[in-house]
Amino acid sequence: MRINEEIRVREVRVTDVSGNQLGIMPIREALARAEEAHLDLVEVAPKGKPPVCRIMDFGKYRYEQQKREKEARKKQKTITMKEVKLRPNIEQHDFDVKTKNALRFINDGNKVKVTIMFRGRELSHPELGRELLLKVADALSESVVVERAPKLEGKNMIMILVPKQIKGGN
Repeated sequence: MRINEEIRVREVRVTDVSGNQLGIMPIREALARAEEAHLDLVEVAPKGKPPVCRIMDFGKYRYEQQKREKEARKKQKTITMKEVKLRPNIEQHDFDVKTKNALRFINDGNKVKVTIMFRGRELSHPELGRELLLKVADALSESVVVERAPKLEGKNMIMILVPKQIKGGN
């Protein structure tokens, strides 16, 4: 936004502090009116014919705008990726603990990356890992959607789960 002497046009359409139209006038007269009111002349619509300027307190306007932006940033929720690592031959209790942790991450609004790590000969049976990942997805099916199906990447098989409301667009 250009203010006061930065505005380089001959004529401008001017509105006052309360939004009333003052009409089209030369830039010098508009600057004089703003100076009389101890305010700034701010160009709000530079593309208009002629450009539209408003008489306002620019410092106060900028302060309020920054406050609104800060409020908006505060209300944003950042989604992070949490990871749960499993092994193909996991015991039932360990599996329950891992799914409980994954559910806690999901309830916090985070995505969960479920990884199965294969070692040595375990890699010759990737179907065991796929079954385990599908079992995790089934155990959490009430609150998650599978964003990425189980896929083998090197020695790991990865699946990504997201909370249902995020996938739905809320």
